[in-house]
Amino acid sequence: MAPGINGLDIRLPNEQAVLARMRGTQDRIADAITAFAGTMQFVYIHAAWFTVWIAFNEGLFGHSAVWDPYPFGLLTMIVSLEAIFLSTFVMVSQNRQAMRENVRADLDFETNIRSEVWSAHIGHALGVDPKQVEQEVQTLLAQNQAKMNGTEQSSQ
Repeated sequence: MAPGINGLDIRLPNEQAVLARMRGTQDRIADAITAFAGTMQFVYIHAAWFTVWIAFNEGLFGHSAVWDPYPFGLLTMIVSLEAIFLSTFVMVSQNRQAMRENVRADLDFETNIRSEVWSAHIGHALGVDPKQVEQEVQTLLAQNQAKMNGTEQSSQ
């Protein structure tokens, strides 16, 4: 891409590119597992698996097919271990989401700073009084805050 104004490259880093550089193999695996665990296909597979397990172990296919009789101790242990691992993967993914939000916040902050600096320069070039503009901004912010707090007073 061509450089910006006067040879300056003023583009912000692409959020997705920043996040891709921060993402390792373990992160991709955790995200894939969490993404699959959050689908209805995951639910259907487990419902079928539990049904088959219980059917076999209730003796519906003969007593020789029973390997985990009621109260299904092996099934309980497997499901508990799966829950432990899935909750860990969810926490890893939540930590990654928090990291993504921090990157977004940093990029938003940089964008806001750039906009403020450019606005100040443009205002100066146009002869705008920055003190008057800031006073109007403060007034509008105070009015908006009052509206959000429900303490807005009627105007005269």
